Amino acid sequence: MKASMRKLFLEEIRRRILLADGAMGTMLYSKGIFINTCFDDLNITRPQLVEEIHTEYLHAGADILETNTFGANRYKLAAFGIEDRVRDINEAGGRIARAVAGGGAYVAGSIGPLGKPLKPLGNVSTPEALRAFEEQAGALAPFIDLFCIETIHGLEEVKIAIEAVRACSDLPIIAQLTFTEEGETIMGESPEQVAAALSELDVAAIGCNCSIGPQPMLEIIEKMRPLTDKPMSAQPNAGAPRIVEGRFLYLTSPEYMAEYAKRFIQSGVSIVGGCCGTTPDHIRAMRNAIRALQPVHIESAERMMPPTSVRAIPEVPFKERSRFAGLMGRKFLISVEIDPPRGLDSSVPLEGARLMKIGGADAINIADGPRASARMSPMALATLIEQRVGIETILHYCCRDRNLLGMQSDLIGAHAMGLKNILVITGDPPKLGDYPDATAVYDVDSIGLVRIIKAMNNGLDPSGKSLEGVTGFAIGVGANPAAIDMETEVRRFHEKVKAGAEFALTQPVYDPSLLERFLELTAGSPIPVLVGILPLTSHKNAEFLHNEVPGMHIPQRVRDAMAKAPTGDKARELGIKISQEALAGCRSLPRIAGAYIMPPFGKYDSVLRIMDAL
Repeated sequence: MKASMRKLFLEEIRRRILLADGAMGTMLYSKGIFINTCFDDLNITRPQLVEEIHTEYLHAGADILETNTFGANRYKLAAFGIEDRVRDINEAGGRIARAVAGGGAYVAGSIGPLGKPLKPLGNVSTPEALRAFEEQAGALAPFIDLFCIETIHGLEEVKIAIEAVRACSDLPIIAQLTFTEEGETIMGESPEQVAAALSELDVAAIGCNCSIGPQPMLEIIEKMRPLTDKPMSAQPNAGAPRIVEGRFLYLTSPEYMAEYAKRFIQSGVSIVGGCCGTTPDHIRAMRNAIRALQPVHIESAERMMPPTSVRAIPEVPFKERSRFAGLMGRKFLISVEIDPPRGLDSSVPLEGARLMKIGGADAINIADGPRASARMSPMALATLIEQRVGIETILHYCCRDRNLLGMQSDLIGAHAMGLKNILVITGDPPKLGDYPDATAVYDVDSIGLVRIIKAMNNGLDPSGKSLEGVTGFAIGVGANPAAIDMETEVRRFHEKVKAGAEFALTQPVYDPSLLERFLELTAGSPIPVLVGILPLTSHKNAEFLHNEVPGMHIPQRVRDAMAKAPTGDKARELGIKISQEALAGCRSLPRIAGAYIMPPFGKYDSVLRIMDAL
């Protein structure tokens, strides 16, 4: 069992994201344990309490449970007069975590710093440090699947800890140092130095934890990533602690931590989790964020489409699938986004669609639960618009809310209602929206769903059975020219096209040079692209979009310009002008087949102004 779990862990950190748990000390403190208590000794004196916290993290979705042994070395235990109980405390911590995890999570033996400086700054020699780390590691090894050496202040100490673990165990090691707000370890080492040094050691993953919050830690990770090919981990604090009514509290929200979990993953991190101040609520939110970026059942799309003896039917030529598809390449297309209403009244979006048709739009985009909000079915609104307004729609369809069975049913229904254009998206996690406890599905991501629709266009359902006919969907996908992790964005774009994507709509673009670079990087997958355009309405709006909406990038020069503009109508005028200039700069780029315009706060007059300038 131990060998198989070890092998599985080494394989999994190379192919999927693993979620570690959050703070143990914070949880113990919240349950009434005084901060001057030896938290590690609670493995013996209050084992049920430690077990309860592990269980909460497991139920929150953690893949890795860390033992309550962070300070269980003889130097730290000596402060409480119990340095002779190193083995007992570590063994107890290992047993508790193992009993909770069972086969449902990995158990990581937590090893923190010695708490005493090494010579020449302190009095602890290298041989003494080796013995202390080895004593703790040897006690933990029989009960765990891997070691997590964490919150170490410098390279010398982490190297000693790794050497000590290797003297008694061959289990995988995650090695994490802690950094200051200045971006260095306490010993003055840079992220680049740390990454280069740890890459040469016998560890499974490297990274950082504690001391700093998500934003500065992301900057550290981004500096480390180019210097190593090791899997990386990030476990930040929930911001900086504040004293509230005499208690130390961390006020960073679960939603904020979840957003940064996504950014860590986009920056190449394989293991995310939390440190001081994080709770099961934070881990639960991060779990949803991870599922949005890397669905747990991501391989199911492949498994659901096995080789079949049923003969595929030639698909309808792309240009014949819809009016929108037929016009692509023949004119500069305009698509305008309209959100489904939150209530029962569909008159406002229908009137908006009429106005856009009169203004010259070629299609109406219908968003699917934007920001994970509960709204009218986009399929219902798309049908109403096509029937009552007489303009084609592009139906956004996200993977968040439906399993494979529901997806197939919806797609068959969309075909029956005459909906021909589909934009496939993965979808925001529910934690961002109206019902944060709603369950996300994510049986497949956008790549898997494109593959399924492609098969249906050839007359086959996801299991390879005949549909007794073919669908005729024009398949669109999203693209982000300003993605944080451009390598991943480009790779996924190529995979979408390989799966069957036929056109793309981008996130809003304010800097044509970013779109030009993206088009160059994706030249090997030359499908038509509609550039996203979203007029800004104020400096506050620009800052919000740039800092708090995933996937959005507003250049500093644009934010500065909006900051100088008066509020109200003049700010909106400037926002329209910026969008007109961005569109003009993008229009001449290769593969740009049109514009995908998003009305700010439902202001359709802004869209008309932009269309008039074309």
